[in-house]
Amino acid sequence: MLDRLTGLEVFAKAAAAGSFSAAGRALGMSQTMVTKHMAALEARLGVKLFHRSTRKLSITDAGRSYLESSERILAEIDAADSAVAADRIEPKGLLRLSAPVSFGARQIAPLMPEFARRFPLVTVELGLNDRLVDLADEGWDLAIRIGSLADSSLIARRIAPCRTVLCAAPAYLATRGTPHTVASLAEHNCLGYTLSRLAGADRWAFGARGEVTAQVSGNLRANNGDALLAAAVAGQGVIYQPSFVVAEQLRAGTLVSIALDQPTFEFAGIYAVYLPDRHPAAKLRAFIDFIATRFAPEPPWDREIA
Repeated sequence: MLDRLTGLEVFAKAAAAGSFSAAGRALGMSQTMVTKHMAALEARLGVKLFHRSTRKLSITDAGRSYLESSERILAEIDAADSAVAADRIEPKGLLRLSAPVSFGARQIAPLMPEFARRFPLVTVELGLNDRLVDLADEGWDLAIRIGSLADSSLIARRIAPCRTVLCAAPAYLATRGTPHTVASLAEHNCLGYTLSRLAGADRWAFGARGEVTAQVSGNLRANNGDALLAAAVAGQGVIYQPSFVVAEQLRAGTLVSIALDQPTFEFAGIYAVYLPDRHPAAKLRAFIDFIATRFAPEPPWDREIA
């Protein structure tokens, strides 16, 4: 079956050039193929589009009417192609970005004014959610993910390291003492993160590969790092969170980092992930490059903290 769009192009070129052979040359197509396209188009429409003679090709009334519609359709397709091509070159349009709540609010949102100044034609929709979103089903252009990536079908770019910090408020440590070993955490009120994919709210992992675990317990669990942070600052217990959550409080002295006999675990990293595309849109490339630059060579939250 011959392509209908190519048939429209052949018809428009033949009408403009006044011959099938000239249309073929313009399209890089043999005259035989031009004739086949025209025959198929006329058969489908049930009308003659051209009067043919050995010396002349003239358009019919039906052909003239159809040419007007064909040229409009072809122009609209060209405009659509140009718009898509422009999106690959110039950052513009809506960028739907999903990010974990604490990281998005603390590290992504403050960068948005600068990004908007640099790329005024891009509108960012920032969705903050700690669950693992489905980019394709939910229509997200980009997601920020922390730790090992389970979905190998996505394109991923590591934008920052992600280390963890064990910490508590000075008031808590003054009352309960400071733990010095992983085993001693069993004696403390440990506030657990329920969405942890590393070990869980009641089991914390230490060591370079998370090979040392500690069974912990406490009187608060939450599915959000900022909720645990607020409780820890108020002196409720010990928290074990990524440094981007607790850095501000560590610098201010409202939390104190705790060193044990095993190092804290460092996640594989913080990643920007998106669906496979040989030519990702310029808005997507621009945003990833922008945040990667802001977080390199050392992320701002890790500067000047122990």
